[in-house]
Amino acid sequence: MTPLLFVVTVGAISLLAGFLGSLLGLGGGLIVIPALTLLLHVDIRLAIGASIVSVIATSSGAAAAYVRDRLANVRVAMFLELGTTLGAITGAYLAGVVPVRLLFVLFGLILAYSAVAMLRGRRTNGEEAQVGPWARALGLKGSYFDHAAGETIEYQPVRARIGLGLMYIAGTVSGLLGIGSGALKVPAMDLAMELPIKVSTATSNFMIGVTAAASAGVYFSRGQIDPFIAAPVAIGVLGGAFAGSYTLGRIHSRSMRLTFVVVLVVIAAQMLLKGVIG
Repeated sequence: MTPLLFVVTVGAISLLAGFLGSLLGLGGGLIVIPALTLLLHVDIRLAIGASIVSVIATSSGAAAAYVRDRLANVRVAMFLELGTTLGAITGAYLAGVVPVRLLFVLFGLILAYSAVAMLRGRRTNGEEAQVGPWARALGLKGSYFDHAAGETIEYQPVRARIGLGLMYIAGTVSGLLGIGSGALKVPAMDLAMELPIKVSTATSNFMIGVTAAASAGVYFSRGQIDPFIAAPVAIGVLGGAFAGSYTLGRIHSRSMRLTFVVVLVVIAAQMLLKGVIG
């Protein structure tokens, strides 16, 4: 493959990755990393470095629109970033010592778990969850206008402390795998904190740029961010992110959830196969 064809191919893949990443709150890395490693045979550590850049681009491209439309809950995002940022730094240092094949397997298992959790949805016993003192004191409740439903949706996040703990785990995964950790952030906010799926994805997009920036310096210092790969990834993802941010408020929540699950299942299978067989 010629250098020009490589750049064009990476840019096209990244455009799709940015669209889905912005739409589903996944950061684009879920598509960029498998595409670069499985299709273009790029070393996974360089792919993760490029993905870190793409995650920042996705967040930059989508966050402003989501905040404007009140889909992203800024209070929730800033609170949960305490956990994800610390976790991202932890994961970035772990990435230097974890074997490559184990990274593939870990990536696949995390995505498979997220898919199952999202498909099952929330489990309740007919009782409303307790809001809790943290969620109440921080004023995390919010509302947004759902264009697809044609009404204003009001919501009250719950289990803030559990959400913070899950975000540390999500941040560690982000730093370790370069995926923006949306695969864990969205289920954590949707299932544990009971945010609407659109708010979960929009808030995840708002957060992922900060989480990725916390670990980007570590990858750069190791020489694992190659401009020849990272540049077309960032440009493509940024364009896709703008398109995804426009689409989010105009589709139904159930369609989003099903799309999220399908994307996770397909990529989880690919990465597990790569990690086990090699």
